Amino acid sequence: MKNLLSACATAGIAEWVCCPSSLNTPLMELLAQLPGTHCWSIADEPSAAAFALGRCQASTRPLALLGSSTAAATSMLPAVTEAFYQRRPLLVITIDEQTDLEGEAIFGNFANCIDIKLPCSGSDIPPLRELMAECQPLHLRLLGEINQETESVGLSDISVVDPAPAPPFRGSLVDLSQMLRFNAYEGLVLMLGSLEPNEQEPALWMARALRVPTLADASSGLREELSGLRLHLGDSILKQQPPRNILRLGEMPQSAFWSELEQLHDSNVFSISRSGFSGLRRPTVNIEGDIEQIMKAVGDVPHVGDINGLMAPSRKIASKIEELMMSFPECVAAMLRYFSQQACIADVISIGGARTRQLWDDYAQSIMPTVYLRNRSHTGAGIISTFFGNAADAQYACCLVDRLSLLRDTAAGNIASKLTAGKRVIAVINDGSEEPETLSLPELAQLWGAQYYAIYCESDFEVLESLEESALVILEIKPDLDQTQDFARYL
Repeated sequence: MKNLLSACATAGIAEWVCCPSSLNTPLMELLAQLPGTHCWSIADEPSAAAFALGRCQASTRPLALLGSSTAAATSMLPAVTEAFYQRRPLLVITIDEQTDLEGEAIFGNFANCIDIKLPCSGSDIPPLRELMAECQPLHLRLLGEINQETESVGLSDISVVDPAPAPPFRGSLVDLSQMLRFNAYEGLVLMLGSLEPNEQEPALWMARALRVPTLADASSGLREELSGLRLHLGDSILKQQPPRNILRLGEMPQSAFWSELEQLHDSNVFSISRSGFSGLRRPTVNIEGDIEQIMKAVGDVPHVGDINGLMAPSRKIASKIEELMMSFPECVAAMLRYFSQQACIADVISIGGARTRQLWDDYAQSIMPTVYLRNRSHTGAGIISTFFGNAADAQYACCLVDRLSLLRDTAAGNIASKLTAGKRVIAVINDGSEEPETLSLPELAQLWGAQYYAIYCESDFEVLESLEESALVILEIKPDLDQTQDFARYL
């Protein structure tokens, strides 16, 4: 086992998320002796995997997820799938005493599976440092029994090092450079998907240089910085006037218009992202890698501007939205705006589910920049566990979900007590459109040891201003259904 732990440390793995079991107890005992390593113990495997995804997002370093048997690890598939599409270096380790499972890849194409028969020598361990540098999930399956190593195994000479850098970029810049310099004047729109904090500055430079209409996901961290270029309710505007060229920066945009591009073959699509996934089956130009390095290679870009006049209808929509929020101050859009005004000062913001993401993109405040905002696309169990992973070290963190998403992740309450002290606020939009659940939110708050508050109007959000330095809070936001319907009708 020392050889495996040494390989993990050399790959830059400083954090382990462990699901305790009789199979992995000997390995966990060794981890407790390993210097420079932090271990999180979470019994529920789906919640552990979701938490590991959040920690991997927050640290941007390789992370090890230690499960029990391969069969039990199948419940980790949703988190592993997201790690694959987000290019997260997540190392999943499982243990099977029987060796007849050799060759079975339980995560399919989402994580390569490497079998290691125990006991193993150093030559049996794959080059984890190089494999983790590819920023893809990897499954190590230990086959056999881990011997109880009670005597000293000499772990003191193992030290965690910085992970290996990822390749600068892959793909040709020729088509992208030609479009920016010669064809962008036929019309260009910038679409921003999720960006890492270190990717935001080069993306902001590109946006300010081009000065083109922009559709920015909240998870880009630039939605507020680019409010002067942002297309309000841009999905409908772009559907009516599809631009000739689309330049996407960051991960696959969550907007509905990105899916529309599947059929809009007259729009040329260019993507720059860490993952290299376009999310479209049609031909696109993809450049994969470090956005800052790609920007340096692209060089200066021209000022293009709003060739197709898309900003004029956007400004009218923005004005209409503000007018309707004043008329219907307790509609769901206005209530979300109030929450975002409180949450924007948080160190971490997390949004779970497509509905809440769309509401935030369309109606959240646009004055205060929100640098670190994550969107969990998976709508089942794990949304809150992923939030806790992102917010483990945060002094103040906020999460926005719909009611059903929260109740599917009841195991996350066990994680909250393991985190460092801080304020963590989970806001739940409950507009009455869902069927009542067996467990109410006040009951869930009591189960988690959290404070519960029902929010009916703007002044109710003032409760957030008086929270203690360490508090777990569930807010149930209850918009007025009639006002919400009127807002949608007049918009």
